[in-house]
Amino acid sequence: MSLITPDFGLFFWMTIVFLVVLAILTKYGFPVIVKMVNNRKAYIDDSLRKAHEANEKLANIKVESEAILQEARERQALVIKEAAATRDAIVEKAQDKAREEGNRLLSEAKIEIENQRRAATSDIRKQVATLSVEIAEKILKEKLSDEKAQMELIDRMLDEITASEKK
Repeated sequence: MSLITPDFGLFFWMTIVFLVVLAILTKYGFPVIVKMVNNRKAYIDDSLRKAHEANEKLANIKVESEAILQEARERQALVIKEAAATRDAIVEKAQDKAREEGNRLLSEAKIEIENQRRAATSDIRKQVATLSVEIAEKILKEKLSDEKAQMELIDRMLDEITASEKK
C-alpha cells in the first residue's frame, strides 16, 4: 500500500527537489528558453515582414513591367506608324519621279518621232522631185528627139499660155 499512497517524507523531499529544480529552471533555463522563443518569434516576424515587402516589391515590379510593356507597345506602334508614313512618302516620291521621267521620255520620243517624220517627208519629197525630174527628162528626150516634135511642143505651150492669159 505504500506504493500507491506516498509517505509524507517522500512527498516532502519530492516537493523540495521540485522547487529546487523549478528555481534552477526559472533562474537559468526559462530565460534561455524564453529568449530562444523570443528570438524565434522575432525571426518569424522579420521573415513575415520581409515576405510582405517582397510581395509588395513583386506587385510593384508587375505594375512597372506592365507600364514598361505598355510604353514599349506604344513606341512600337509609333515606330511602325512612322515607318509606314516614311515608306508611303518614299513610294509616292518614287512614283512621282517615275511619272516625271516617263513624261519626259514620252515628250522626247514624240519630238524625236516628229523630227524623224519631217526628215523622212523631206527625204521622200527630194527623192520624188529627183525621180520626177529624171522621168521628165527621159520622157522629154524621147519625145523631143526630133525637131518636129520639139516645135509642136513649143507651139502647144505657147497656145496654153495665150489661152490662160485670155481668161
